[in-house]
Amino acid sequence: MRAEFINPFLQAASEVLESELGSAPTRGAVGLQRSAYTSDDVTAVVAVTGEVAGMVMFAMTEATARAMVSRMMGQDFPEFDALAQSGIAEIGNVITGRAAVLLSEAGFPSDLAPPMLLVGRNTMISTLDVQRLVIPMETDLGRIEIQVALKMSSVSGRRAA
Repeated sequence: MRAEFINPFLQAASEVLESELGSAPTRGAVGLQRSAYTSDDVTAVVAVTGEVAGMVMFAMTEATARAMVSRMMGQDFPEFDALAQSGIAEIGNVITGRAAVLLSEAGFPSDLAPPMLLVGRNTMISTLDVQRLVIPMETDLGRIEIQVALKMSSVSGRRAA
């Protein structure tokens, strides 16, 4: 995976999580993974198209998801209801949107599909032949794992990564 694709997500995740949660997250060791991914309790998925294509996943426990939306919305979420689900999908969308702006500034314009939310542990998500960059982010509310599976689009005029 190209550094030009990684840095926008590192920057976007740090900026958005700090802004929304009120404290700076710390990044764990970044790694690459090629095998299929088994989801956590809650996984927001955002598809990316354009010069780069693929998907970005934001995985966390339900307790972390409820704590995050509670802080962001200023109310308690004892259940992971529709409003809480919408909040987690939106945080994934905002991080990916910010990263898309940074990608565009670096010469890789892209578009985003509306976010999807997978609720329930052990859902298999395959990115097929696209390696995933795994970025663990520790917040004071719990861990969020960001998985970026992007490659140069075959419709772009550039050489594949």
